[in-house]
Amino acid sequence: MSNMTIAPISLTEGAIKELNRIREEQNLSSEHALRVGVKGGGCSGFSYLLGFDVQKEGDDLYEINGMKVLFRKEHGLYLMGMEIDWVEGLNNRGFSFNNPNADDTCGCGTSFNA
Repeated sequence: MSNMTIAPISLTEGAIKELNRIREEQNLSSEHALRVGVKGGGCSGFSYLLGFDVQKEGDDLYEINGMKVLFRKEHGLYLMGMEIDWVEGLNNRGFSFNNPNADDTCGCGTSFNA
């Protein structure tokens, strides 16, 4: 387990609240941390991964506002400086990813090009 240093991303209060609600709803143990990552695909080349998982080899572990967060080391490049927020509007409900590294994002907000 790596030592917890400055996290590459930030989570808003709203995102933390929603993530804690999901964690309770799914009855997850304290072993589970939030995994944030990227994968190839999506309408702009990459899409974001967000879900609860246990730490695996090659993961970096951070604590952000009391939430344990996992990253694959190689994803840090794409995620550095990103803010995850929870949006609850008339047209839109879900997590939003505000990524300063994205050259191009698509309308769905979950896909980007770097």
